[in-house]
Amino acid sequence: MELFEHVEQNLYTAVLADALDELGFRQQAMRETIRPLSPDLVFAGWARTILCMDVYHLGENPYDIEIEAVDSLLPGEIAVVATGDSKRNAPWGELLSTAALSRGARGAVIDGLVRDVKKIQSLGFPVFATGIKPVDSRGRGLVVDYNIPVECQGVLVTPGDLVVADFDGVVVVPAAVVTEAVSMATDKVSRENHSRAELMNGMLLRQVYDKYGVL
Repeated sequence: MELFEHVEQNLYTAVLADALDELGFRQQAMRETIRPLSPDLVFAGWARTILCMDVYHLGENPYDIEIEAVDSLLPGEIAVVATGDSKRNAPWGELLSTAALSRGARGAVIDGLVRDVKKIQSLGFPVFATGIKPVDSRGRGLVVDYNIPVECQGVLVTPGDLVVADFDGVVVVPAAVVTEAVSMATDKVSRENHSRAELMNGMLLRQVYDKYGVL
């Protein structure tokens, strides 16, 4: 939890994306189409992935794997739901948000649509999605697997990666470089803070950049 709190309180997606660029991971920011349901939402947590596919029939027990996947969420995790950017249905809503919150999840990233938005907002559970639509997944979409590598809004997400989200978007930090990326981002924030103070005191941008090396 200390890591999550440090990231949420002191870092932000832009500076983490910069750190990942320096480490050679240049495709870790999800597409600009994924947005928070409220502008002040911020979270960090470990990825618990859920894979969905479009369907065009009413099968038996359409929620079985979906229920299993949500019930598998652990404290400190983020539900990352990959739909292939489907616009057919809203695979996430109030009840799944309530279940995830009760399991200790820190948020959800939906590669697709959500519903019950006002109720989700009233829960205080952070959700990022590409849009809103009131239709159920039954007969339109199906959870087929979970806790496997998935592509979500252009980023490959592996279970256990660090997912960080704020108003600028969603960044995925591969598990193998979490410590290094967070350390680099923390150092850059410190240099940005010094740069900002000296700019406010009248120093030229060139002078500040030459001194601190951040922009």
